[in-house]
Amino acid sequence: MASFDPDAQPTRRFRRRPVETRPQPQPPSRGPRFDRPPPAGNDWYGAPPGAAGPPPAQERPYQPWSPPGQFPPGPPQGPVPPGRPSRGRRGRFRRRDRAGRRSRRGLFGRVVRVLAVLAVVQALLVLSLRWVDPPTTAFMAANPAGSIQQSVPVEHVSRNFLAAVIAHEDAALPYRDGAFEWAGLWGRAWTHLTGGEDPSGSTIPQQVAKNVFLTPDMSAWRKAVEAGISVEMAAFIDDRRMLELYANYAQFGPTIYGVCAAGWYYFDSPPGELSEAEAVQLVGLLPSPGHVQRAPGGGMNFEVDDGMGWLSRSHVINAQNRVPAHLDRLGFQPVEDAGVEGLASEQPPSDDDCTTPPEEVTELIAAEGTA
Repeated sequence: MASFDPDAQPTRRFRRRPVETRPQPQPPSRGPRFDRPPPAGNDWYGAPPGAAGPPPAQERPYQPWSPPGQFPPGPPQGPVPPGRPSRGRRGRFRRRDRAGRRSRRGLFGRVVRVLAVLAVVQALLVLSLRWVDPPTTAFMAANPAGSIQQSVPVEHVSRNFLAAVIAHEDAALPYRDGAFEWAGLWGRAWTHLTGGEDPSGSTIPQQVAKNVFLTPDMSAWRKAVEAGISVEMAAFIDDRRMLELYANYAQFGPTIYGVCAAGWYYFDSPPGELSEAEAVQLVGLLPSPGHVQRAPGGGMNFEVDDGMGWLSRSHVINAQNRVPAHLDRLGFQPVEDAGVEGLASEQPPSDDDCTTPPEEVTELIAAEGTA
């Protein structure tokens, strides 16, 4: 068996696979931090080796860094005192309640302002009636058949008519303070609510308020508004002017308003020349003026198409039975006490004294064929 020299044998070298080494955790660097202000002494980058720096400052406790959008927890909050709105659902409800209260207060304030503006406008309208004759009224505008009216100064109206109006409608007008007596108003209101018949009727200020500002509606609400407006009118307007407004805007026929048109329509007479009998017939129409027309040649005809002429006739007969006795007893004294002095025949002529018939009255008489 042959032998070989070991040195002569080929030698195979094996390379050892390098061992994978894992990175070792490094101790925290003591370099400068950028999440807090630099240390005192302006030694952000540290002092050079061997240099004597300032004494080390006491470091603050370490706080972890918070990602963007988050903040470290703040100091603990104490208990919420009573009466302070808490956060969450109850807080939202309380905020909504406060917003609702603010909106209700704002709505109430706007309503109050609107009512105040309307009250001021209405007061100015009432005050203007002391000098201005309105071209139309709410009562006239509500008449679907139209209206014929012309104003005339009260001095040019027959004293027979003025005395008859006071005796028939409101005998206490020259002697009463205010638009009505409160006791009488409460009695009328109770009678209306219980369905009874009105024992006394409205006073002249109440009727003027109705004729100028309101409509023929008979509701309790309209009666209440009428009373309020009449109180205001009585405060601003004297008895003479109140009587003048009533004589010029009261209704005396289906489309006839005011004593000027009524005198010419029924009797072919200017208002300053009305006799006592004619005046009594006219005031008898005031409670029910819609069921009468002119008779052929003049006068009143109660044979109307609606068949309600008997109602107007009954009121005229009632006035003929009652009013002349008042006129005989008191004469024209109530008229003078209301502030109208002298007689109509004593007044100088004027452009508005209604001594010529209104054109519309002449046309109506011609259309009816009762000339």
